[in-house]
Amino acid sequence: MKHILAVYDVDPVYAARFAEVVNQKEKIPFEVVAFSSIERLRAFAAEHPVKLLLLGEHVPAEEKESIRAEKVILLSDNGGKPVSPSVPCVYKYQSSDAIVRDVMTWYGESPGDLPEVSGRGLAKVLGVYSPVGRCLKTSFALTIGKLLAQEERVLYLNLEEFSGLSVLMKEEYKSDLSDLLYFYNGGSYNSLRLSSVVHTMGELDYIPPVRYPEDLDQAGEEAIAGLIRAIAGESAYDTLVVDIGSGRRTALSVMKLCRVIYMPIREDPVSLAKLKELEQYFSQTGNGMLRERIKRLKLPYHGSFGRGDYIDQLLWGELGDYVRQLLRGSSVGG
Repeated sequence: MKHILAVYDVDPVYAARFAEVVNQKEKIPFEVVAFSSIERLRAFAAEHPVKLLLLGEHVPAEEKESIRAEKVILLSDNGGKPVSPSVPCVYKYQSSDAIVRDVMTWYGESPGDLPEVSGRGLAKVLGVYSPVGRCLKTSFALTIGKLLAQEERVLYLNLEEFSGLSVLMKEEYKSDLSDLLYFYNGGSYNSLRLSSVVHTMGELDYIPPVRYPEDLDQAGEEAIAGLIRAIAGESAYDTLVVDIGSGRRTALSVMKLCRVIYMPIREDPVSLAKLKELEQYFSQTGNGMLRERIKRLKLPYHGSFGRGDYIDQLLWGELGDYVRQLLRGSSVGG
């Protein structure tokens, strides 16, 4: 059974809307329950253990103290500045996703007994990799991720040194893959840590890539592969789409986890020579079985879009049509 995250604010519409949105997305290992009156919240808390209470800062102090809850976080009107040094708070007027990340960041620091995650079995891992440059690898990875996310829960991870994602999304991230790798290496990774980092583009969830390329080197290939394994085994995602970077040792460790490795190619002599060398490397290192998982793709050219709309427009151009046909004609989850 999921733990309870109760929400009460003097504005009942706010609490109800927040609970509806968060429960629909199923991003966190809590059931969010909204309350329209303090009396109903008090009665509920007397009968059911409330693990976490999200409470409007304008609720009178005597009413706050009458609620039984293990942990309390205040919804603040003033940009998330602490109302009390002993009580954490989050900014009320931001997106529900941002509130969830802030709440899970705080809660993940001292979670006690972790809430159960409604796992759906081991998620399948789909890799996207190519030794060839300028082959639309990341565009393909984003497109297949967004299309799959229309039918199932999908998480996109980018392992490149410079992904360009923060520029494309026009967003500065508070936390990213670097933080998850730090937690994993320190033995403190859990589902709450994941929830505190995940962002969303439409229906596709994603982990912001590392902020500094050195973070991938310092984490090491075993930690990167181990983190992906942990996410696949312990989260509620059906599919992980991993945009694999060029680091040789990391790429090999991650490819071993993949059910399918999509490999965009080009057919000029230099590109074909690189593909040949990759196959030789697999054979020489005892990883010839990876060749059976590779699906070579000659992706269609697509026109230039405005940068702000690039990711969304991928779905409606030739690349989107190509990926739809690919998914219809292949058993991606099979």
